[in-house]
Amino acid sequence: MADRRNQLVVRVREMLADALGSARNRSDAAQTALATARDRAVRVRRAALGVPERVGAERDRRLAEIDAQHTARLAALARQAAEAAAREAPGAGSMPWERWQPTPADRAEPPGGTRIGTVQLPDVEPVPALVALLDAGHVALDGDPEGCAAVVSALLLRSLGRAVPGGVRVVGYDPDHLGGGLAGFAPLGTAGLLTFVGPGGLGRLLDDLVEQIRRINETVLAGEHATLRELAAAAGRRPEPWRVAVLLGGEELSRHERGQLDRVVRAGAACGVHLIVQGVPLPADPTVTRVRVTGAQARVDTLPVHLDPSPPAALVTETCRQIASVVSAGPAPTPFTDLLPAPEQMWREDSATGLTAPIGEGPHGRPVLVSLGDYPPHALIGGPSGTGKTNLIFAWIGALAARYSPAELEFYLLDFKEGVSFARFAQGRRDPSWLPHMRLVGINVNTDREFGLALLRFLAEELRRRADAAKKHEVTKLAELRAVDPTGHWPRIVAVVDEFQMLLAGRDAVAREAADLLEDLARRGRSQGIHLVLASQDVRGIEALWGRPALVAQFTLRIALPKALRILAERNDAAQSLPKFHAVVNAESGLPEGNEVARIPSASDWETWSELQHRLWRMRPAEAAPARLFDGDAIPRLADAPDFRALTAPEIGTPRGPVALLGEIIDVQARSAALRLPRAPGRNLAVLGTRVDEACAVLDAAARSLARQHRPGTARFSIACLDPDADPAARALYEELADDAAWYDEESVAELLAETAEGLGAPGASQAPHYLLLFAVDAAAGALATRIGKATGGAHLRRILHDGPERRTHVLAWWRGIARMRADLGGPSARTDQIGAWVALDTHGGELGSLYPGTGPDWYPRPWRGLFFDRAVHRTGQTIIPYGPAR
Repeated sequence: MADRRNQLVVRVREMLADALGSARNRSDAAQTALATARDRAVRVRRAALGVPERVGAERDRRLAEIDAQHTARLAALARQAAEAAAREAPGAGSMPWERWQPTPADRAEPPGGTRIGTVQLPDVEPVPALVALLDAGHVALDGDPEGCAAVVSALLLRSLGRAVPGGVRVVGYDPDHLGGGLAGFAPLGTAGLLTFVGPGGLGRLLDDLVEQIRRINETVLAGEHATLRELAAAAGRRPEPWRVAVLLGGEELSRHERGQLDRVVRAGAACGVHLIVQGVPLPADPTVTRVRVTGAQARVDTLPVHLDPSPPAALVTETCRQIASVVSAGPAPTPFTDLLPAPEQMWREDSATGLTAPIGEGPHGRPVLVSLGDYPPHALIGGPSGTGKTNLIFAWIGALAARYSPAELEFYLLDFKEGVSFARFAQGRRDPSWLPHMRLVGINVNTDREFGLALLRFLAEELRRRADAAKKHEVTKLAELRAVDPTGHWPRIVAVVDEFQMLLAGRDAVAREAADLLEDLARRGRSQGIHLVLASQDVRGIEALWGRPALVAQFTLRIALPKALRILAERNDAAQSLPKFHAVVNAESGLPEGNEVARIPSASDWETWSELQHRLWRMRPAEAAPARLFDGDAIPRLADAPDFRALTAPEIGTPRGPVALLGEIIDVQARSAALRLPRAPGRNLAVLGTRVDEACAVLDAAARSLARQHRPGTARFSIACLDPDADPAARALYEELADDAAWYDEESVAELLAETAEGLGAPGASQAPHYLLLFAVDAAAGALATRIGKATGGAHLRRILHDGPERRTHVLAWWRGIARMRADLGGPSARTDQIGAWVALDTHGGELGSLYPGTGPDWYPRPWRGLFFDRAVHRTGQTIIPYGPAR
């Protein structure tokens, strides 16, 4: 028992010893941990004492970094804002007043914002403050009256300077000051760019603005574009001006006025109609910018702005004067290239059913198309001198020629006024190119009405040819004829006659026949593709035209230039208010409802036209030939005449009936007036008149052309010159004919006549042709009287005239008067049958009655023209131009 107790005591003691050791170990560890903790606490306390200083330094560093970044960012944003403002409102939109000047934007470029002041930010340059006005919205002003007036002036001047002259139209409503608030802008009124509405006129003003918005939405935008700004960007130009209404106070608005004002606010910006108002409340709308003015400061919506000063009064007035001056002078013409298709699209159109091409640009930016076909078939163009009639014709011809090939379209052009503008269509010395479509160009034909008549006769013959072809193929219209005869040459023909009233002036045979031909061509030409374009400065006095209502009715297409009279219908005065470079195009016989206003491009200057003509000339077909050019001021040369170059001598013998060329016939084909000299009675020529040069030219051309048809030594040319003034020309001819010619003068002319008369029919007489070229033969009377007696000498001449032609002896003589010729033929009662042909120079038609069927020709002499009549072939005389000197 004791042992167990001892064992238990020992065991307890061992356990207590273990527990004591463990407790001591824990105590040591706790002491160590405590010491470590105290040490850590000391370090923590020590470290904690340094944290505020480091955190403060870091905080200060970070704050400084953030501040620098903020400043740099703010400066960058300010620069970007300034750059954006410069882009949005360049030039006149934001330029300071001390160096401000108008800087119109491109015609399709929107004007952007408008500067009214600056926004001042700390430590950066001021940023321009812009408000949205043109194409963007409206501006409502409130507050200090002087500050508001400065903002109004700045907005208007910057808007005017940013747009092209005439691009902004202003209407002012200032019932309190009666327009005094806009006095500096008054010069705009002279050009119609500024109008004022008096007290009580606000309702009418708002009604007009609403009507403008309705019209633009309906006819200009027409559902294709949402705003004028979009349309301008797409079309490359702005079709409508901006309209800015400045409303400066007034009575309280009526219910109707309030409704109209709300409509303008809602829909105006899209249509270029804008409001600048002070003292008139505007409804809440995103397009309204509200400016609250306090002295030189303002709040634009919620943004504080430092306002710019009011623009200098002298700057406002001078700028408005300059703009008004430009607008009053008229807008510049649009580029000619606007009418032309792309080069790869040229000559792609088909003229079977008609001709259509733009002639200019309409007020909405769209091309104004002009057609010639079954309807309308023909055109009248009218406008006073200087209004651009020639330029319009150039533009129309160019637009057509660029679209239709020469196989589809041919032009015949006749200009009765003096000038050579249309000569460039034909080949010239300065420019070898020509318009491939042009077949005839007549210039300076103001005294040659016969040439106009010849053109109408040519067109009438072409009409007859086409009508016969249509009848053969059992069709009625050109389109049908081209379909059944695709290999035929059936282009549409456009004949342009400028100053056509010259052709119809007077009451003579030329005017009567021309009017008849015009009426027939106008009536029947439409179905066969022949179209007439008649142009004139003034058609009030053309009785031959306006006295024929059936003729005028065919010209359903009317083009009236500024101030044109009687081109449009009597109650249509649209042309009276046209600006320069514009025309009224009307395809409804001039009725007002058919009016279209076109802005005509500049097409007639040399460089502009030459570029197109050279391009088309290089595209010409290989068989193309230059147009026939008739210049009424030019004298043709015999060596250049096609008929003269075609003359040749036969291989054997003499030709039957040689031809004497006398001059160029005034007609379309440039033919020569030809006198055939067969072995038949009366085959002699008389040249009548006192003009030495012209008479010598006729005889010279006749002799040279006859000589060309005979081999050397096979014909005789006897040249007798009895007028000293004609001696140089006769001598030159004698030298040209060389061995085949013999010379005679006053001393020897009697022997020539006697020898020739006695040799007629004598046995063994030569059968070679003999031509007597007698210059001033009437002067031979004295020489004949001295040598062989006047009666005998006259008898010799009469026998040669009577019997010579049947024996190949022909007289080509110049008499200086009809009375002198009749005296040489035997007196006033003598027959003139032996003179089968004659050329009258300065001899009036009334004197030619005995030589002409009927009562005499309608012939009025003029320089370097003659009337040729051959009783064997002519019913009426031919007007000719004697060929000029051969050397």
